[in-house]
Amino acid sequence: MSRPAAGDEDYHDPLAGLGGAPPARSALTLRLALALFGVVACVSGAIILLLLVDVATWLVTVLLVGAVVALVDIAVVTRRLRRERRSEVAFRRRGG
Repeated sequence: MSRPAAGDEDYHDPLAGLGGAPPARSALTLRLALALFGVVACVSGAIILLLLVDVATWLVTVLLVGAVVALVDIAVVTRRLRRERRSEVAFRRRGG
């Protein structure tokens, strides 16, 4: 008789949780923090360049485009975090 493979439905690891690495965690919160920093840095940089320095407008435009990209990334990450949390709640309700 063969043992079930680790991906099979009947597989149970009797030593799970006794050692080794902790369960994997999502890096979405780190990505969210970096995107927030990107928005703050790009917008403040653009404002400083506009107010204090006589600089070409293309540089300010590049910074503002970077801020918009970071805002889109924030929207994507928050959507994924909400979906991830909903699936965790549904998993707990099923008794998992």
